Amino acid sequence: MNGLKRLLGKFLSHKLKAEHQDLPDEIRAHSSGPTVQDDSVFPELTSFRNNIPLDQDAVDKWVAPYYMNIGRDDEEWTRQLEDIEPEISRNLILQLLGEFNWRSRSTGAFFAGIKGFKDFEDIIGTHLLKSEVTYAGKTYALVLASFNTEKATLYLRNYLNYYLLKLDLWFDQREVLEALTYLDKINKTQHASEYTKNWLEFIQNKPYWKKNIDTSRLEKQLDLLKSVRNNSELP
Repeated sequence: MNGLKRLLGKFLSHKLKAEHQDLPDEIRAHSSGPTVQDDSVFPELTSFRNNIPLDQDAVDKWVAPYYMNIGRDDEEWTRQLEDIEPEISRNLILQLLGEFNWRSRSTGAFFAGIKGFKDFEDIIGTHLLKSEVTYAGKTYALVLASFNTEKATLYLRNYLNYYLLKLDLWFDQREVLEALTYLDKINKTQHASEYTKNWLEFIQNKPYWKKNIDTSRLEKQLDLLKSVRNNSELP
């Protein structure tokens, strides 16, 4: 099993290296994940971008081993995160979030959730609303739910206000609505109910999307974030 993990790690590192260094710009952009290249999407917001690309050593250490595991909640994954938690810095998170790549951005947002760094909520919220790279939105929603601030809730609501009306964009509407439903549950609010009609209309042309909104999986992920953070604070 360990040998298989090492081989997988080498494969992912090689794949990410190709994305960062060996491809023409237009192909590299495609490999970063399907994108929304539309300046009319929340034009008042500007996504944070790195001036200098993340170096390969950082990709190998901080992206390749983690991005595919986001969503797990087993003990082995929890221990792995507890081991690296002391090394996760604000600068590292900023670098990861600044990459135009769903793998790096997902990992950076996830690390911000582990540390409880709410000062990244504007970067993460803007990434969510702009949806420049897909696959990352569910992690943004998770982390904004973990922050549980008024502004985090507003980012989730603004996302639903816009993307539930885009019937042809099969993005992260479910995960965002789950996050908002969870926050309603713990804050005794009723924001999610405002989107019931639009949600039902949105999924009409999506036969494999379930109608019911279930927060159980999200709550397991939130418990994991809290567990890693709390254990790191123990003497």
